[in-house]
Amino acid sequence: MIQGLLGKKLGMTQVFSSEGNPIAVTIVEAGPCWVVQKKMEKKDGYEAVQMGFGPQKPGRLSKPFLKHLEKAKVDPVRALREVPASDLEAIQVGQAVGVEIFKAGEFVDVIGRSKGHGFAGVMERHGFSGAPGSHGTHESFRGPGSIGSSAYPSRVFKGMRMAGRMGGERVTVQNLRILRIIPERNLLFIRGAVPGAEGGLLLIRKSKKKAVGPKGS
Repeated sequence: MIQGLLGKKLGMTQVFSSEGNPIAVTIVEAGPCWVVQKKMEKKDGYEAVQMGFGPQKPGRLSKPFLKHLEKAKVDPVRALREVPASDLEAIQVGQAVGVEIFKAGEFVDVIGRSKGHGFAGVMERHGFSGAPGSHGTHESFRGPGSIGSSAYPSRVFKGMRMAGRMGGERVTVQNLRILRIIPERNLLFIRGAVPGAEGGLLLIRKSKKKAVGPKGS
């Protein structure tokens, strides 16, 4: 059994609960994905399947990549990712997998790449309040302030919160509930926000948390 799918973030909207309360949801186009390779316990030391997602022009892919897909009889795809799986005997290389592996009320973990913000200061990156607007402050309104280095320890400790590159990192959000599924359009309505920008690649993986009924929305 395959434990997840690749998908694309379409955007956010809201749905209404049975009591009429609005619930923020993210709409994800999950699949269809194709099984490109199986990872076996005896050969690889673990069980998983390599999934392909998203059509891609052959000219944008390398020859080894195309040969790898050709061996599995899969058309050129945008991305490949490994997803945990079990009972690999029932899974065929080249088969298509869609949102039918999920059900409404189930919890999932969503993995994506956060939006990149470039080089950011401490106020944006770490939420510092900045310096006062008056009382002697001079040309250092958004600066980090003292970083504690003097005769001792004469260096800056590792992990000091300072300005630097922000975003563009792998982020996992756990235990998000699937509120609605539209199988004919491969759409998942996932409660809450997921990492990344619209159009970004996502990995939707089944969570260890048990599914709940409508009252848990």
